[in-house]
Amino acid sequence: MAVIQRIEELKSGALSAVAAAGSTAALEDVRVRFLGRSAEITEIKKSIGSLSPEDRKEVGRAANLASREIEEALRARTNELAAGEREARLRTEAVDVTLPGVPFPKGHLHPSMRVIDDVVDFFVGLGYRVAEGPEVETDYYNFTALNIPPEHPARSEHDTFFLDEGLVLRTHTSPVQIRTMLAQEPPVYVVCPGRTYRRDSDPTHTPMFHQIEGLAVDRGLTLGHLKGTLAAMARHVFGEELKVRLRPGYFQFTEPSVEMDLSCFVCGGNDPNCTLCKGAGWLEMLGAGMVDPAVLEEVGYDPEEYTGFAFGMGPDRMAMVKYGIPDLRLFFEGDLRFLRQF
Repeated sequence: MAVIQRIEELKSGALSAVAAAGSTAALEDVRVRFLGRSAEITEIKKSIGSLSPEDRKEVGRAANLASREIEEALRARTNELAAGEREARLRTEAVDVTLPGVPFPKGHLHPSMRVIDDVVDFFVGLGYRVAEGPEVETDYYNFTALNIPPEHPARSEHDTFFLDEGLVLRTHTSPVQIRTMLAQEPPVYVVCPGRTYRRDSDPTHTPMFHQIEGLAVDRGLTLGHLKGTLAAMARHVFGEELKVRLRPGYFQFTEPSVEMDLSCFVCGGNDPNCTLCKGAGWLEMLGAGMVDPAVLEEVGYDPEEYTGFAFGMGPDRMAMVKYGIPDLRLFFEGDLRFLRQF
């Protein structure tokens, strides 16, 4: 029968094409050509219904056997070629596990955090403990308990971020000192690092900045203890050759109050054109003083029995001085070109 003969010719051609295919992509082309929807064998199968009952059986059997043989040949050749292609790919994409891996860049501390860690480590070494508190504070802890009266300029909206229901974003970490004293009896030795907020924005001020405050309350503490502690801290952070001086200052919650200056470690006070100290020879660094008796009374401490000193410093400003950074806003912009220098 001519149809059966044609089926055998198609089968023979398909088997030859399968054997000659050199890739799995070429085998797919063979499959589509001989077994696809428009293939000749497929069309023969579709036309079986129009044949006589006797021919229908023979043609159907021949077409199905041919299709099955072609499919088996395709499957066997596909497995063979796929294995070869996989081996070739492994050879070309081989990974030498003895080679060193690709290193991931290591992160490092932000310049402000470097200074914070230095300062906190120093005070922890002296026996101080680290104390923390909320950044959203009440008016009482942020102002009243620190002897700051209602009419004080620090309470104005020009300086402070006020929230609802008598709450503020803390303007310093001093509220942590009040919370600590209310929670324990003397002696107290704490250092309080944290974020603070004020309405400022210029090259030396930002709305959010860091602050480190410290508090010591015990029997017999004097201004001499304060000066010795701060001088040792400054030399720990900036170098042993550093000189310090205390100047009279004013803070609402300390009496007497002082401000501490550091000798300029760029020019040593000998260059009137120094870009760091502007020829003054000294750099203003922090404020401090003896705790006001009114503050001690507010937390229930007897000012006749206990004295204390407190200090507050800006590690962001300290980092500016230490690393020669001209604009404080660079610390908070997240520019990797700046941060990678440290």
